[in-house]
Amino acid sequence: MASTSRTNGQELLLGEWACLGILYPAPTHGFAIAARLKPTGDIGRVWSLSRPLTYRSLDQLSTRDYIHAIGEEPGIAGGNRTILAATRAGRAQLRKWLNTPVAHLRDLRSELLLKLIIAEHCDIDISAMLQRQRAHIKQLADVLREQITNSAEPVDVVALWRSESSEGALRFLSRLSTSA
Repeated sequence: MASTSRTNGQELLLGEWACLGILYPAPTHGFAIAARLKPTGDIGRVWSLSRPLTYRSLDQLSTRDYIHAIGEEPGIAGGNRTILAATRAGRAQLRKWLNTPVAHLRDLRSELLLKLIIAEHCDIDISAMLQRQRAHIKQLADVLREQITNSAEPVDVVALWRSESSEGALRFLSRLSTSA
């Protein structure tokens, strides 16, 4: 049976980043975080988690000392809700993650969009990262375009898809930079 815990050296999952991003600006409780991560929530429309997965993500963040409990408040249906806050280490890790370009085209829709929405929520400027992201995608797009253009073989649908995705991502980033 595989373990569901990871070591501190392993990267966080996107749901964990989302939880940490919600906690970055201000403390709150797990129920409020889960509400924001519902598919209809402001963060959940980009990356949604069920309530159990939200609490599992919060446990992972706590294990890594990226968040900690700072108090309790009465719950609506009885019992107390634990108020959580991002630690200094957690805040630093989130800023580092937000400022790291997404490596793979396949992760742009999920990871880059999540970074954009979390950075906005946390009021963190990621314009320098977006310039690096654009340069990285441009490099990938150029290589893919060359492969497709210079290939004597029939069109590779995967390469064509990746090429079109990279061109779309470049248009998106250009439009994003002109609207900022």
